[in-house]
Amino acid sequence: DAEEIFMLRSDEKANALIDRKTATTIEEARVFINQIITAQNNKESIMWVITLKDNPKLIGTIVYWNIIKEKDQAEIGYELLPQYHGKGIMHEALLKVINFGFNTLGLKTIVADSKAINKPSVNLLKKCGFAKTGETDYGYLIYELKSI
Repeated sequence: DAEEIFMLRSDEKANALIDRKTATTIEEARVFINQIITAQNNKESIMWVITLKDNPKLIGTIVYWNIIKEKDQAEIGYELLPQYHGKGIMHEALLKVINFGFNTLGLKTIVADSKAINKPSVNLLKKCGFAKTGETDYGYLIYELKSI
């Protein structure tokens, strides 16, 4: 998936929404993939790729990270290539990963943050039941979803 990860991490529109340095080489994508594998092996995160049902090409990712086992809590993050925005793809993926977090991982709280200017992401979190719990000094809104 190095080519697809590179496309995602080198997309300036996607990176502008999450304050990430834009990747400039395929090697940076490979380094990132190795970091994800190590984090997953250490049970520090779980990442999924997002594809279309009829095409296995990676178009986005969704991840649990900042996992705090003592609190049964994890942070969720997601990204999608801009040409796939507004099609309901991330909504479908987010609902499945939320379900996995609560029902398989036993999470009690899922935390997400979004830049305040990223209205589609803010609306997605609200649509999935997240409630705003705070703001950061650097332009992010903090949301939480609690298990029932």
